[in-house]
Amino acid sequence: VTRSRRSSGYFFGAGIVESSPRFRCLHQTRGGTETVAHYLTGWLEARSKILKPNTVRRYSDYVSKDLIPAFGKIRLERLSHAHILQFVSQQQAANRGPTTLRRCVICLSSALNEAVRTRWLPYNAARFVRLPRLPRKDLICWTNEEAGTFLRYCHEVNDLHADLYELMICTGMRKGEALGLCWADIHREQRLLFVRRNLIAVDNSRAEFSDPKTPYSRAWIALSQRSLSALRRQRARQYRQRLATRDYDDMGLVFCRPDGHPLRPQYALDHFRKLSEEAGVPRIRLHDLRHLAATIMISSGVPLGSVSKTLRHSTIATTVDIYGHLTPQVAQDAVDAAAAALDTRAA
Repeated sequence: VTRSRRSSGYFFGAGIVESSPRFRCLHQTRGGTETVAHYLTGWLEARSKILKPNTVRRYSDYVSKDLIPAFGKIRLERLSHAHILQFVSQQQAANRGPTTLRRCVICLSSALNEAVRTRWLPYNAARFVRLPRLPRKDLICWTNEEAGTFLRYCHEVNDLHADLYELMICTGMRKGEALGLCWADIHREQRLLFVRRNLIAVDNSRAEFSDPKTPYSRAWIALSQRSLSALRRQRARQYRQRLATRDYDDMGLVFCRPDGHPLRPQYALDHFRKLSEEAGVPRIRLHDLRHLAATIMISSGVPLGSVSKTLRHSTIATTVDIYGHLTPQVAQDAVDAAAAALDTRAA
């Protein structure tokens, strides 16, 4: 049951967004004079209670630096598809990056979806805006030989984070998942670890824990004997660090600074690239170790379903979409096996 949105804007439904005092105020603005600026400000305030910190920070930048300057003075009910098309054209003319532009329009569309859901608007003006197609990036990762060279070098110089990189290659964990891993999440007897949280960089000087990237990311990962050996070495290294540090703050983290505090994600990346240069292997991102893990599994003949489960993708289609360039040989092997079976039967 709803009352007229022009008269009062009261709506049933105890969602998080509707429960925000500022958001409720938006629907009580008289005469339909609500501006886009006022609406977006209230929407962001309400969404900040349930979104991840990095998402809130990114949305805040889009709202304050792009959307409000472009649409802020327009009455919400008069915001049209043409307004948004003009904005996209202007951004493209200014050579705005396609990824940033896409995210900016998605932010606006998300806000307008909320207005449609609560019957404040009849339609979402940003829903069907055509955006430039993003160029598909080729995945870059090391060969098996380069990965072996890197790991050998790390252990030869007894680097403090050698086993962090080894565990990422062995399991395909994301950087933030590995940095947020706790000893309590590891079950050596069952040879499993559980991904329960993610360490993210909120800004250049601060990091904090959040939920894993997706609901499917919160799952278990099987551990190989090599992974268990890396964890045992890290446990012994951490014990020595604790003895050598007067003010050790035990946060239960598997990989941390010598004082027990979390490693900053940017530091982990910078250190990784420094080691890569010293080892004489190509420069890649730390996240590319996840791609390396997938490449090794697929090229070794591991079924795509098992690879998808290990990487904790929502569907096997996601795995194929990302690593499709690695699957032609797998597909060829499959049809060859079917043909061989028919030939054997015929013989």
